[in-house]
Amino acid sequence: MTYDVFIGDRVFSSWSMRGWLMFEKFGIPKKTHMVGLYDGTMGEDLADLAPARLVPVMRTPDGIVVGETLAMAETLAERHPEAMMWPTDPAARALARWLAAEMHAGFGNLRSQCPMQLLHQYQMQPSQSVLADLARLQDLWTLARTRHGEAGPWLFGRYSLADVFFAPVAARIAGYNLPVSPLMQEYVAATLADPVFRRWRAMGLTKSYDPVPYAMDLPIKPWPGPAAMPAQAVTSGTPENDACPYSGEAVTHMAEFDGRIFGFCNAFCRDKTVADPLAWPKFSALL
Repeated sequence: MTYDVFIGDRVFSSWSMRGWLMFEKFGIPKKTHMVGLYDGTMGEDLADLAPARLVPVMRTPDGIVVGETLAMAETLAERHPEAMMWPTDPAARALARWLAAEMHAGFGNLRSQCPMQLLHQYQMQPSQSVLADLARLQDLWTLARTRHGEAGPWLFGRYSLADVFFAPVAARIAGYNLPVSPLMQEYVAATLADPVFRRWRAMGLTKSYDPVPYAMDLPIKPWPGPAAMPAQAVTSGTPENDACPYSGEAVTHMAEFDGRIFGFCNAFCRDKTVADPLAWPKFSALL
């Protein structure tokens, strides 16, 4: 019972991130398909999914096509009640849906002036309109955390679909060094440290861009998330493992990690691991 989920890009597509997180964070089986969002093939890639014209979009195991992240979220929550994708408390669940819907429809200034990017941190002086969006986020996040967040670091304590919808917002705050309260900064830090978020970013970093979408003429600092273990691709050496930690297939590509060499079955497996070695449990087990 595997879903097909179609995404456009990992570094820049905030909507794609939300669609992918819905499956990955709640253990729902999926096969991921890349759509040519910046390669000019998007229409062709989505042709069999009409009337879908944007990413993400999913196809259920029984062939139903669902677009738009709110519709995808509700469809998955309905089909997988055991995953508890929304908070179980009725008051918390109602507020979580409210927050997700407002995120889906609002915060236009933050979105347009700070497009999501996971490459580095721009040093930005935000406009008054972006500051107004941040103030609204402060109100919403504080309400959720103070009323319902006692059980954990997420908006409603345990991770929920509300956190899926706000993950790209946390990435924007981090990616543009936006001024936020300590409560908001703690939430941003929790998002950036989440191993699933780190794996999404690591896979995104395997792709290069020329030109870089949405590039800005601003000072740049390194990405503010957890520091990655030193690593680099290599073409010679003797790997400690005979099989790829992800596929179990024979080693064809190698990388060095803090002086140790490990092998992988293809360039993607190698490069996503080089980008953030400790984000991958199957590789961490080798270490």
